Amino acid sequence: MKAWLCENPVGVDALQWLDLPAPVLPAGQIRVQIRAASLNFPDLLIVQNKYQMKPPLPFVPGTEFSGVVTEVGEGVKGFAVGQRVAAFGGLGGFATEVCIPAILAMPLPDGFAFEDAAAFICTYATSYHALMDRGTLQAGETVLILGAAGGVGTAAIQIAKAAGARVIAAAGSDAKCAACKMLGADATINYTTQNLRDELKALTEGKGPDVIYDPVGGDLAEAAFRSIAWRGRYLVIGFAQGTIPALPLNLTLLKGASVVGVFWGEFAKREPGRNAKMLGELAAWYATGKIKPVLDRVLPMDQLPTAFARMAAREVVGKVVLTNP
Repeated sequence: MKAWLCENPVGVDALQWLDLPAPVLPAGQIRVQIRAASLNFPDLLIVQNKYQMKPPLPFVPGTEFSGVVTEVGEGVKGFAVGQRVAAFGGLGGFATEVCIPAILAMPLPDGFAFEDAAAFICTYATSYHALMDRGTLQAGETVLILGAAGGVGTAAIQIAKAAGARVIAAAGSDAKCAACKMLGADATINYTTQNLRDELKALTEGKGPDVIYDPVGGDLAEAAFRSIAWRGRYLVIGFAQGTIPALPLNLTLLKGASVVGVFWGEFAKREPGRNAKMLGELAAWYATGKIKPVLDRVLPMDQLPTAFARMAAREVVGKVVLTNP
């Protein structure tokens, strides 16, 4: 097998595309021939030693991928050789094959493209869990999506629209705002050139958004929260800007608002039945065309450094996907 190996997490330049021995298949796991893998922001952080999880060295990065089952380990039920699957496995995706616990794999229905499947689980599960479960988004409500042109942001636009909500998409350039409009956003805000609070006041006639979806953090958070509607829900997804904000808690009192943490990975571990049901519903939405991953670029697997450079420059709209022949 071939894989991108990280022996020293000092950055992307230290990764090596190497021939490695095929991993031994443990009980309870499946071996997957990887057809496609997508980049998520933690993939960049982990090779820079900036992520909360510090895997033992050396390791193969790549959290999310799709492919074909080539071997089934002892004790595994529900999977067979030749079956098409997708997985959010944590590590190992930037390679030609990987062994993962069967419980992490999602069977793919017919017609689910490998490239789409590789960009599906993390972003759509996170966004659905955030908006529908934690945020209790209702039809007719207004949702503000920060970082709306990114992987989770584009998924959130589609899910919110499918739920009947009005979507205000906020992004960092006019081009990204235009991409959000094409995905169905009702209005957009370029927060590098426009005042977020002023624009939200005008777009909501002073009421503010009912739900705020925030994977960005940093200096946008307080401005957004000060604009939230009465009984609004502020969804904390992540901190792509790099800074964890400190919100004045008196604002929750004044607005009768809630700050709601969203940790899809932990939800999937603690509530696997509900997570499986959610993934099934999302797969059905994909099959009917309600949702579809936005693919910024599809590149060969050996061009991982190019993909990382695009992500680091914050040029990505949707997700970058890498493929094996």
